[in-house]
Amino acid sequence: MNSFLEILKYLIPSVVLFLTVVFMMKYFFSNDEKQRRMELLINTHKIITPIRLQAYERMVLLLERISPESLLIRVKKQGMTCQELQSAMLKQIRAEFEHNLSQQIYMTAQAWDFTVNSKENLVKLINTSALEINPAAPAMELGKVLLEEIAGGKSPVKPGIEYLKKEVAEMF
Repeated sequence: MNSFLEILKYLIPSVVLFLTVVFMMKYFFSNDEKQRRMELLINTHKIITPIRLQAYERMVLLLERISPESLLIRVKKQGMTCQELQSAMLKQIRAEFEHNLSQQIYMTAQAWDFTVNSKENLVKLINTSALEINPAAPAMELGKVLLEEIAGGKSPVKPGIEYLKKEVAEMF
């Protein structure tokens, strides 16, 4: 029994020391891993934030470029008919939108939905306005109807632009 107590005198402090070292190492490695994750997160934000901001800028630019006022200035040519102007505007909207499709990766789902809805509402406005006019009529007639619609406060792209601006303001 005496030898058993002698062994315990040496064994208990060794076990306590061993457990202390194990817990300290575990704590150290855990803290080290947390610090590495934090550094990685900070570095990722340094890279992603400018890209996200650029995506929002490009979406606002897209919506500004496809606004009826801007489209009419860029697309309308002398001697165009209403149907030709409608077709040219829809083609330009589609091209602008397809050029910026990849930006949705960096945006929230709500921001992307607002952008898509703005585009779809504009297409709908152009198509419904064109139905009110003879397809062979001068393009100026369609332009006049579109400008009258948006002058009444029904700009299809404005809600999208406002939402994107609000979301960028919330990021900073």
